[in-house]
Amino acid sequence: MGVGKTTIGRMLAHELGLRFVDCDQEIEHRAGANIAWIFDVEGEPGFRLRETHVLDELTQEDRILVATGGGAVLKEDNRGYLKERGIVVHLDTSVDMLVKRTARDKKRPLLQTANPRAVLEKIKEDRDPLYREVADIRVFVGDNSSRKAVSQILENLKKEGLAQD
Repeated sequence: MGVGKTTIGRMLAHELGLRFVDCDQEIEHRAGANIAWIFDVEGEPGFRLRETHVLDELTQEDRILVATGGGAVLKEDNRGYLKERGIVVHLDTSVDMLVKRTARDKKRPLLQTANPRAVLEKIKEDRDPLYREVADIRVFVGDNSSRKAVSQILENLKKEGLAQD
């Protein structure tokens, strides 16, 4: 959450000649409602169910780069879809950077609390092992530019034999 998945994903897809889809935006499009509304009406379980259906469909397509929501790794089915059907890049950063990047964002239902830092710390603690479980490549974004992150990903893909020069 707040690491730059959409921006970096869109740039990387362009570099690789892939179609880009942001999973959260696709969920909103299909539902005809934003994620905050889905959370309000259906709760997190309802949203996660929608996320699993969309991710299942998207990961079966060819020549696609999918930016998942940060919580997609919470469900075992989703981790399986990601690991078995594609190359997974884990974009990582510090909690301090996440707090800075999400401080004014009112569209993130999980952060609408008195102490968003504590929420982000807990999310990172819970999800990092799951990201590591599915990731083929891990890139620490920090406060680097999106362009630098894309360059790092491309370099790693080439090094691992997952992309051509």
